[in-house]
Amino acid sequence: MKELRFLSANPHKVREVEELLAPFDVKVVGVARKIEEIQSDDVELLVRDKAVKAFASLGRPVFVEHTGLELVGLNGLPGGLTQVFWDRLEADRFCTLVHGLSSAEVVARTTVGYCDGRQLHFFDGSIEGTVPATPRGSRDFQWDCVFIPTGESRTFAEMGTEKNLVSMRRRAMDALGAHLRSRA
Repeated sequence: MKELRFLSANPHKVREVEELLAPFDVKVVGVARKIEEIQSDDVELLVRDKAVKAFASLGRPVFVEHTGLELVGLNGLPGGLTQVFWDRLEADRFCTLVHGLSSAEVVARTTVGYCDGRQLHFFDGSIEGTVPATPRGSRDFQWDCVFIPTGESRTFAEMGTEKNLVSMRRRAMDALGAHLRSRA
């Protein structure tokens, strides 16, 4: 079993990633360390910076990820700035904002940056959906209560662990897992 460090201060993300990478025989070691993140709508730049800082901090192979929402009605914003948006608006005002736009359609995107010490690799996963008029389900895991995947009637929060069958994070982790398996 390959052991791999995942730098994230979010215990919900660490649990999801452990579950998603288990089929690839990867043991995820969560590192609950915050690093100063640049603020940018360029997600690859943000993840690159985060991965380089994480590797410099740990001195071992490590991966990081950034998950954000791209609102159709805001031409793809907030993207890399989702956390800033969320911290300011939270669930109710986020829904109100989105439903005041020309579209409630959204793309949820996860970008993973894996630094093995020699190279930096990127893996993406995305899923389309909509934002409900009001938040639904638990508000424990950021914006899961305001994202309904296309073809589904429930928010990620209402789906519980079923979310991991279809999520953008699953798609990104599947790509990372396949990469790790090909290098074994």
